[in-house]
Amino acid sequence: MRLGYKVARQTGSHVILRHEDRPTLTIPNHRELAPGLLRSVIRQAGLSVDEFINSLS
Repeated sequence: MRLGYKVARQTGSHVILRHEDRPTLTIPNHRELAPGLLRSVIRQAGLSVDEFINSLS
């Protein structure tokens, strides 16, 4: 997975992602995420929005 996160498990509709050096993330497994939630997850991962966008390409 990009950015070094790997799927640890899925509980209901939430995916738990683990990284060796960064915090564990819990992401809802939905087609769309609200902008505020997405920004919060990016912040929890220790990334800036620009770093996140650059990782997509």
